[in-house]
Amino acid sequence: MVRYDPSGGSRDPRRRDWEAEGVRALRRHLGLSQQQMAAELGTRQQTVSEWETGLYRPRGASARLLTIIAEQAGFQYEAEKRREEAGEGRSGAEEQEAH
Repeated sequence: MVRYDPSGGSRDPRRRDWEAEGVRALRRHLGLSQQQMAAELGTRQQTVSEWETGLYRPRGASARLLTIIAEQAGFQYEAEKRREEAGEGRSGAEEQEAH
């Protein structure tokens, strides 16, 4: 099993390049809506949506918080990605979220 690499290949293990799929997978792993995730991070729901669509990437403190949350939650991105690809993800109704 490929484990989540919090460094994202960076030399500094505390840094992680968060891409859209990773942010979305983490939020789903935590069982949070975009609004709930935004509240936990102290940001706007629109910001979480922008991260998940790839319009922007988390950086600075937001990226660090996501990394800490992922580590504490035992998040393994590759395992979550495979589960969703196997059809064990959420239903279409659950995929649609209020923006």
